[in-house]
Amino acid sequence: MIEWIETVLGVIAIACVFLGTTIVLMMINAIVKRIKKTKKEKETMSKEKGEAVTFNDIFMFMIGVPLVLLWVGFAGFVIHSGLGKPEVLENIEAYTTLIAILGGPALLIIKDALDVWKQEQAEKTSFYKVKAQSVIDYNDATQKQTQMIESKAQEQEHKMEIKK
Repeated sequence: MIEWIETVLGVIAIACVFLGTTIVLMMINAIVKRIKKTKKEKETMSKEKGEAVTFNDIFMFMIGVPLVLLWVGFAGFVIHSGLGKPEVLENIEAYTTLIAILGGPALLIIKDALDVWKQEQAEKTSFYKVKAQSVIDYNDATQKQTQMIESKAQEQEHKMEIKK
């Protein structure tokens, strides 16, 4: 029974490591896309309007990402080695403290990355709302103009018939 539980916990630990690594890779991907987008904008925009890589970009790439990777990796290592080595379980409080110390800043970094993502999604949503409204306004104006042209054409035909 205990061996079965150890196996399940080992699988869960490995899954958590993969999940954490995936999250970190997604964060790295988002940062790289943002940097590429900034570079493309720099090339197309004038030098006055171009955006440079900010301190926050460098901070996230040089400090934030390695910290999150270290946190996830160390937590996975402790879980994995704790299942197979009793001496790790004897010092579990020290390991837990270290995971908590690394986890505080790592969780804040993950939260900030998710907040940035939410903000980008909100901007996209508002953009699409404005775009949809402009399409509706355009269609309405086109319809009114078409009706006005038809009305003027009918008036002109009526005037021509009266003159005959």
